[in-house]
Amino acid sequence: MGLILDSSAIIAGERKGQSAADVLSGIRAVAGPELAALSVISVIELEHGIWRAKTAAQASARQKFMDDLFQAVPVYPLTFDIARLAARVGGEAQRKGVAIPFQDLVIGVTALQFNYAVATLNVRHFQMIPGLVVKSL
Repeated sequence: MGLILDSSAIIAGERKGQSAADVLSGIRAVAGPELAALSVISVIELEHGIWRAKTAAQASARQKFMDDLFQAVPVYPLTFDIARLAARVGGEAQRKGVAIPFQDLVIGVTALQFNYAVATLNVRHFQMIPGLVVKSL
């Protein structure tokens, strides 16, 4: 089984000053040696941090970190099938009175689509997705 990495784990490592390789090593030490990948939604979340940087040096460091990360792990796109699955899972949850944040919903169903687990620091949101294996970091 592979892993879709939630951006929470990546951001936590980047904020501690770790390299992308160190962050990935740390995740593998906890979650196992499975293939790690990202949802394209996480790319948006991660890149957003570059554009929010308060200084050019911070933006440059974040850009280097992200470039290294994107070289190391594949990024899975949002496909028609993933979009339909997100609509179904989100709609069924909402009908029961459960609101799953959109980004986490799409990341989670991306993992479901590929029969992967999600590795995250934010277990609560992902546990709302039926059938999803969630690995807490």
